[in-house]
Amino acid sequence: MKHLQGTTVAKLQEKLQKEDGKQVVCWSNGNIFRSVTLLAATWCEQNGCDRFDAVKALTKENLASFMSMLEFEKFNGKFDTKISGLGIDALVSEVQNTDLKVPKVAKNIPTVAEVTQGEVILFAADAIKKMGDDGIFVLLEGREQTVNYVRTPLRFTLTMSDMSLIGKRRAAQRLAAAALADVDEGASGGEIVAALDCQLEKMVKEAS
Repeated sequence: MKHLQGTTVAKLQEKLQKEDGKQVVCWSNGNIFRSVTLLAATWCEQNGCDRFDAVKALTKENLASFMSMLEFEKFNGKFDTKISGLGIDALVSEVQNTDLKVPKVAKNIPTVAEVTQGEVILFAADAIKKMGDDGIFVLLEGREQTVNYVRTPLRFTLTMSDMSLIGKRRAAQRLAAAALADVDEGASGGEIVAALDCQLEKMVKEAS
């Protein structure tokens, strides 16, 4: 499925699950690009670079090393991608709205994506095969330039009338996930608003 991200893939997944009784998961190559970017940015930090250095970080050897730090298997009974390396030990499902959306990742995804298309497509194809062999129906979402290289008999293109909603949605995801870590269960409305304001201020400072 190729689409402009942030549209109705989740609704399609819900329909197939509830109405057709299928076990369905959504797969996004975006999280793999983000995972590789996080590793590359972390590598730069650990190797004395004062900023993201694509020439030094994105060598053939480093890219192979970064991809080897990604593993797609069942963890805690569910398929997930695990990042293990450079001091990072995390499941993508648990950090997709936090660590994978910080500025050092978001700003450098295009640079990393330019040189990792092949690696990510191979990783995705292997993951999709594993899930398919396990009886799972996979909705592969991503940009047209990437998903066109994945073999499938079914392709759909979804579009949005207001492209600004994509950025607003991503900002809201980061804001909510960060604020959630600052409040306890049963927090009052005022406490939640205060946590959101605090995290929003941090985000503004990061972007400036």
